[in-house]
Amino acid sequence: MVEQHVRARGVSDQRVLEAMMAVPRELFLPPGRRHEAYDDRAVPIDSGQTISQPFIVAYMTELLHVAPHCKVLEVGTGSGYQVAILAQLAREVHTIERFDNLRQQAERTLMALPVSNVFFHTGDGTLGLPSEAPFDRIIVTAAAPLVPQSLIDQLADHGVLVMPVGGPKDQAIVRIAREGSRIIETTALPCRFVPLVGREGCREDQAHN
Repeated sequence: MVEQHVRARGVSDQRVLEAMMAVPRELFLPPGRRHEAYDDRAVPIDSGQTISQPFIVAYMTELLHVAPHCKVLEVGTGSGYQVAILAQLAREVHTIERFDNLRQQAERTLMALPVSNVFFHTGDGTLGLPSEAPFDRIIVTAAAPLVPQSLIDQLADHGVLVMPVGGPKDQAIVRIAREGSRIIETTALPCRFVPLVGREGCREDQAHN
């Protein structure tokens, strides 16, 4: 998977590649779909969510430039696969999920690995986690029309935020860097993610369109 679908498509950060090799993706898929674990495609999980394709996980993680000292926020725990990758790279990772059943499943999976530097939260991820801010890195694994201002506000100086931005049919991965009072935004790869539902994201009814 890493050689054919990740490195071959241009992801070259050695720490990201090693993290991808270290985490068994099949553990994060529903039992009936574990044979798809190493295909380069998104796979449905509970509550209408998905586990992203391996290349997109690696690509977004590389854009994030996670250093060993970083405190990271992940919005959208989902299966827990992305946070398991981040846990290999960062000092501390906080992950927030609006579906408590997904949060519980992901927590059980990561405890079995085991992983000790991840902290799980249930709530509206578009609002971030003000009590834990600021964050050196923020990654969002669902798409919204705009980057939530609350997440930008919780980004540390020299921090980086990566997320998909756009509507249901026209999305791209966006990277935001904070340099003092300057916010530098660059647009990267076209993508397709589930909607980011919350006060500063999509409405609940938009999640089913």
